[in-house]
Amino acid sequence: MHKTSAWPLALIYAALIVFASLYPFEGWRAQGIDPLVFLLAPLPPAYWTGFDLAINVAGYAPLGFLLVLALLRSGRGRAAVRWSALAGALLSLSMEFLQIYLPQRVPSNLDLALNAFGTLAGALSAALLERLGAIDRWSDVRQRWFVPDASGGLVLLALWPPALLFPAAVPFGLGQVLERLETALATLLDDTPFSGWLPLHGAALEPLSLGSELLCVTLGLLIPCLLGYCVIHRQAGRRALFALGVIALGAVLTALSAALSWGPAHAWGWLDLPARCGVGAALALAWLLLALPRRTCAAMLLLALAWHLALLNQAPTSAYFAQTQQVWEQGRFIRFYGLSQWLGWLWPYATLLYVLLLVSRRVGSTFAINQ
Repeated sequence: MHKTSAWPLALIYAALIVFASLYPFEGWRAQGIDPLVFLLAPLPPAYWTGFDLAINVAGYAPLGFLLVLALLRSGRGRAAVRWSALAGALLSLSMEFLQIYLPQRVPSNLDLALNAFGTLAGALSAALLERLGAIDRWSDVRQRWFVPDASGGLVLLALWPPALLFPAAVPFGLGQVLERLETALATLLDDTPFSGWLPLHGAALEPLSLGSELLCVTLGLLIPCLLGYCVIHRQAGRRALFALGVIALGAVLTALSAALSWGPAHAWGWLDLPARCGVGAALALAWLLLALPRRTCAAMLLLALAWHLALLNQAPTSAYFAQTQQVWEQGRFIRFYGLSQWLGWLWPYATLLYVLLLVSRRVGSTFAINQ
């Protein structure tokens, strides 16, 4: 038996698959379609693309990988591949069946087969890595690098890269939800006695200044670095390597997001002067904070999160950003919509909750010891 982050990651990933499969959750109604119609339809279907084939396989492969990894590390490795493949196939079958009742989604037996194959491929990959000893070597690395209670932090760190794939109004600006939340609440409460109760600020929001944008970029990159410092042993060399990797990965994924949104020629268009200065400032601050104790890192992380979210949510999104969102929401990126946008919205708040619990737990332990 080993402590593993694979179980929470597998559950989170399954929830994201459900969201992506059933989005936009509107127009539920019986359409008179017999489930056997799509299950027994001839293969291949009349319309399909290479993108559809690849994304159906790739979308379920991580689920199979995580499920097998979780079973192996929990001491229940017997028939792990079989059970994981079955779980992925049943999840896909459930999603395809529910899509019968969504007019905007089309159930497909090809999608079902590809999803099941993707789950099996991911499960076999995890089993192969276990057989080759790679999983045990990862456990050794984890023990050397991370503290024993690092599972929650590692899960959040693993979710940060996919959260960056959905385009943000400010580079690394995750958690900008106030304007959209106010709009949604106004629509929900329209024509009700409570419609005038909302303190809507959307019309009064002013764009970020160049200095505020620089600060947002700096904090957006510093936050995952500080989160890593909270779960990495207090060794400057390892923390420095981690911070360098986080900043490099963040830059590459932001470029990938820009390339998916605007085209490959604009991959680095986000890297203007404030962004360049922000990346440099984040790297410098991350290196200056290498020797801080974990408790101090957690306190600074709380401060950085609060400051970052306050700055972002006091600024409106631009018209160009709204246009980019429509491209993602209505185009082929709809499959990434639930997997990335909600991560981008919720990741900072989940991190804030995690750090608050971490700090409160440590304060409680210190109080008990002093008593």
